[in-house]
Amino acid sequence: MRSLHLPSGQAIPILGLGTWRMGENAQQRQTEVAALRHGLDLGITLIDTAEMYGEGGAEAVIAEAISDRRSEVFLVSKVYPHNASKQGVMAACDRSLKRLQTDYLDLYLLHWPGSIPLTETLAGFQALQQAGKIRSYGLSNFDAVEMQAASQLNGGAAIATNQVLYNLMRRGIEWDLLPWCRQQGMPVMAYSPIEQGRLLQNRTLQAIAQQRGVSAAQLAIAWLLHQDNVIVIPKSSRIEHVEQNQIALGLKLSQTELAALDQVFPPPNQPLPLEML
Repeated sequence: MRSLHLPSGQAIPILGLGTWRMGENAQQRQTEVAALRHGLDLGITLIDTAEMYGEGGAEAVIAEAISDRRSEVFLVSKVYPHNASKQGVMAACDRSLKRLQTDYLDLYLLHWPGSIPLTETLAGFQALQQAGKIRSYGLSNFDAVEMQAASQLNGGAAIATNQVLYNLMRRGIEWDLLPWCRQQGMPVMAYSPIEQGRLLQNRTLQAIAQQRGVSAAQLAIAWLLHQDNVIVIPKSSRIEHVEQNQIALGLKLSQTELAALDQVFPPPNQPLPLEML
């Protein structure tokens, strides 16, 4: 597994296991647990979750999956904006740690900008870091202007990442946010790499994938993995999805293929508002 480095020097894998919508259906629980454990077996050790996912249900699924393998895992969770005061973020983290049955997170993120001043959230993150409950902290769904402002706050210099919507159909961050993060040595985490399946209907993507003998989803994930300074976290609720995602890691795209995808999914030619799901 290839990895990038957070500004702190902490290594983070470039491909992870996404858990959105996990923990919502008890009948699916063992399938989800098995998928996560299979991912670990394949060397995909980054697991991304949030207190929002299944209102803690996804964290409980993860706890079962990693119960005897915590040391292998780079574990990421996210806090709701309405829980992001200094005391609120500390309490929310404790609840996540309890559900995950671990005593620390490798990375803790604010899920999206909210009404609570970011200075309070960063103070909470710093306190958690000093207590050994989180190793690094970051943000999610912040645009370039917001990231620049955040970096100037007390504790802002230690912001480790920004997790945003990024895929072939949603390339707006390439105009300003992605270049800025690269300048800071700050990896971007890309969620929804196949646009919740909508991207897979594109005929050009299907044709290139067919020529390569892979799926459209694998090609879309491989395109993201080709981007510099990007971590990809596709949803991984079934073993077959996890296996397909792992194969995408070794898929190298040619300049001809990249140019063909640029024709159908052109990069931005002007600033665009940050998109989020």
